[in-house]
Amino acid sequence: MPHSHKKKERAGEPSTPTGQPTPSQVAVPSGAATSDSDSPANSNDHNDNGNHDRRRSGRVTYRPKAEAMLTVHARTEDERLLAPRHRPAFLDSDPWRSLRILAEFVEGFDALAAVGKAVTIFGSARLAEGDPYYDKARQLGANLARAGFAVITGGGPGIMEAANRGCHEKGGLSIGCNIELPHEQSVNAYVDLGVEFRYFFARKTMFVKYADAFAIFPGGFGTLDELFESLTLIQTGKIRHFPVVLIGTEYWAGLLDWLRREPIARGTIDPEDLDLLDCTDDMDEACRMLTAGVTRRAAETAKADKVAERTAGSK
Repeated sequence: MPHSHKKKERAGEPSTPTGQPTPSQVAVPSGAATSDSDSPANSNDHNDNGNHDRRRSGRVTYRPKAEAMLTVHARTEDERLLAPRHRPAFLDSDPWRSLRILAEFVEGFDALAAVGKAVTIFGSARLAEGDPYYDKARQLGANLARAGFAVITGGGPGIMEAANRGCHEKGGLSIGCNIELPHEQSVNAYVDLGVEFRYFFARKTMFVKYADAFAIFPGGFGTLDELFESLTLIQTGKIRHFPVVLIGTEYWAGLLDWLRREPIARGTIDPEDLDLLDCTDDMDEACRMLTAGVTRRAAETAKADKVAERTAGSK
């Protein structure tokens, strides 16, 4: 986790050799809301100090609720009793870096393997509470939780916080895949299952691999990157076609007009490529669009299984 505040030691519990909290002691993420007005109402995930009861396992954090919903148990980190006085040069080499990259994929796959139905929600970290799109993201997160879907975000503030918040408040599984940035983006206070990444490409793999649909709220370069990477993977057949819903008809109108006026007119994309996108301002409609793909794919899978059974039976 990025910067965190240390809790006082509980009676009868020794501190670790490094002075870090023990697995039963948890810290509030930096930048997380601590006032009653900014915390989930009547949440049972707070202790007496107002801290969220998260359990850490390496670069993954769990709340007890997330453990129960995933039917897995958080692992405890081995304490590093012996540390070198100086940083070995090989730790900054490309071969060693490749092992860190592999570790991020392994930890991400392990943490998210049992998530089940989920929707990934992208959007700006700069749209704070009080912005209309923050309210819409919170509503959509709540709608998806009621429909039985987990919500996956980048785990940061703004739209990500709002979507996690709506899902968390309605009892859904709220997931945050946070990224290590120079300005330290902290995991927001409404994440039940958090995984931290150093590398954008490893993080984006988790967004795609464990999602059944994408919702794209207004955002900047990061949101546009995630939008067009998703569309590229669908267009090229690297991933199955599933719903991509833009939230905010006014915000996205200029981009859609430009796609028609330039890339389509010049033949660099096909007119049918815009059919990969839907756009709406209605969160109930957005929820229906995002969840419809699961039912459709279930029917397609059942049909394929029947064909396979008939083929096997004819041999």
